[in-house]
Amino acid sequence: MSKVTPATRALTAAGVAFTVHAYDYDPDAASIGLQAAAALGEDPARVLKTLMALVDGKPVCVVVPSDQEVSMKKLAAAADGKSAQMMKPPEAERVTGYKVGGISPFGQRKQVATVIEQSALAHDLVYLNGGQRGLQVRLKPADVREVVKAVVADVLA
Repeated sequence: MSKVTPATRALTAAGVAFTVHAYDYDPDAASIGLQAAAALGEDPARVLKTLMALVDGKPVCVVVPSDQEVSMKKLAAAADGKSAQMMKPPEAERVTGYKVGGISPFGQRKQVATVIEQSALAHDLVYLNGGQRGLQVRLKPADVREVVKAVVADVLA
């Protein structure tokens, strides 16, 4: 497994301090985020999942704790839209350049609007996908917000 991905390159280019953590990815896990948290021995609230959605037909990246669900109504409002829906996996892969299970908010093919759940900012450090299945990066949540120019909002169901 390579520990250099478009995501880690983007973080390095942004001058952000981060560490890389590999784990055994389970493609059959009911929840990829929860499986990552368990494999890393971390609180699921600190292991964030990256989801791709469409808000009024436009791609939006949403970052939430792995043990939480997104409210489509709140996501639409946070992205200044009327309606939101989850993006279908093939479209998410095409838009981001990453495989589902390895989607990172960093280093996507084309940076899209990003919304981060406000509760994620309460932690000193959080984990996010590093751009590859079985690879997480650990960094300060404020750095996540800064690198992807994320909107911070309550988007939990």
